[in-house]
Amino acid sequence: MCGIFGVHAPGRLVAHLSYLGLYALQHRGQESSGMAVSDREGVTVVKEMGLVSNVFDDRALTSLPGDMAIGQTRYSTTGSSSWRNAQPIYRGVGDLEFALGHNGNLVNTAELAEAAGMLPGTVASDSDLVGELIATELLGDAAEAADPLLAALQVVLPKLRGAFCFSVMDRDRIVGVRDPHGFRPLCLGRLDDGGWVLASENPALDVVGATFVRELDPGEMIVIDDDGVHSSRPFDAPDPKLCLFEFVYFARPDTNLYGQNVHQSRVRMGEALADQAPIDADLVMGVPESGIPAAEGFARATGIPFGHGLVKNRYIGRTFIAPNQALRALGVRMKLNPLKENIAGKRLVVVDDSIVRGTTTKAMVAMLREAGATEVHLRISSPPYRWPCFYGMDTGTRSELLAANLTVDEIRAYTGADSLAYLQLESLVSSVGATNAGFCDACLTGEYPVEIPETAAKFVLEDESARGPSGDDSSTLAANVLGDDAGSLTFPDTATS
Repeated sequence: MCGIFGVHAPGRLVAHLSYLGLYALQHRGQESSGMAVSDREGVTVVKEMGLVSNVFDDRALTSLPGDMAIGQTRYSTTGSSSWRNAQPIYRGVGDLEFALGHNGNLVNTAELAEAAGMLPGTVASDSDLVGELIATELLGDAAEAADPLLAALQVVLPKLRGAFCFSVMDRDRIVGVRDPHGFRPLCLGRLDDGGWVLASENPALDVVGATFVRELDPGEMIVIDDDGVHSSRPFDAPDPKLCLFEFVYFARPDTNLYGQNVHQSRVRMGEALADQAPIDADLVMGVPESGIPAAEGFARATGIPFGHGLVKNRYIGRTFIAPNQALRALGVRMKLNPLKENIAGKRLVVVDDSIVRGTTTKAMVAMLREAGATEVHLRISSPPYRWPCFYGMDTGTRSELLAANLTVDEIRAYTGADSLAYLQLESLVSSVGATNAGFCDACLTGEYPVEIPETAAKFVLEDESARGPSGDDSSTLAANVLGDDAGSLTFPDTATS
């Protein structure tokens, strides 16, 4: 997850543009926000815990003069949810200084830290680690190069394994990087007055008045300076594996990925789901927000009326990306409330994008029944989510994933639904509409494009005392995360649920 943004607009004050861009990417990370701004004489970084609107106001933005900026909205996957790990990361090395924003998750964090001889606590996240590795190179051989920062990046980037999109900035330019698998999206836009914009998703270009130019290729690095955009390929041959869940859940519906509109892809998922698992019902409703387009497709394909059965509190963030289970559980009833007049006495088809831990789904089904629904039929526009993600989602261990521990019918009983059906993987890929495109579906199949070492863990660089207030306990080593003993989590007796 995470959202990264960058803008290079000579002669313009860009702090307010960066605010708008980050606001458009708020869905990708809600734990902390920050931006780094350059006035060509120095780089100033402002970051804080909370949403973009909590961190920045007009007075703060006005105090950040400069015509270049990068920013980030964070969703923690390596390193605790704490101010120390908020981004952009900053380093000053001699006369040089740079800031870095990261979207993704490295899987060889412990290996890199050990190889660099870093003592425990030297860095606290994989992003912080990358910043330190670049700074170390700037103190070494890269310092003698004609372009020290680019020389340092050329050394550090090929060492990284996993998912990473970076926006890096010094006093005079912005560097954008996408890993050779392209796990996470990154695109380039053009301002009317000749400036350039870098963003995780294209709606962030729209909101600042930039025109979409193209997606960065997997394995591509671009440098944006006063002379324009310069592209290079610092990695071996790319192997595109865009996260399939960008289409299912993560990305905004108005985003385009692989040349395909996310909203239309989700509508097609619903149509395919209707063909695969039809049901006789009175109303098709979607779980806000990402389940609604698929519900529209399901209704269109079946002829069952589409309607709204749940109201979402738009001031509550995504419960799935809350940093711990306690907050996720508390957020469900704050997030959703039933429209009793629409659902009382009706047989409902409830379309959602996924079931991960089951927290929201179980509570939602109970709410719908309390509101008078006579039947609740769950239709999920993705296959069962059975494997943890190590490339940018904080899904912890297999013991936390409902579908890794229960059969489909047991999940149906556990959630309290009358029926449950998931979209098949082949239908999901077909619905996306991007032919001959590469996808990562590890969370659905267990097939990881980049090998996961046993040392992979959220708090691999932190001890207990260094963790933030999140209370997250998902630090189990990958050996246990991926182990066959994943069924150790005790669920309620499904026969009596």
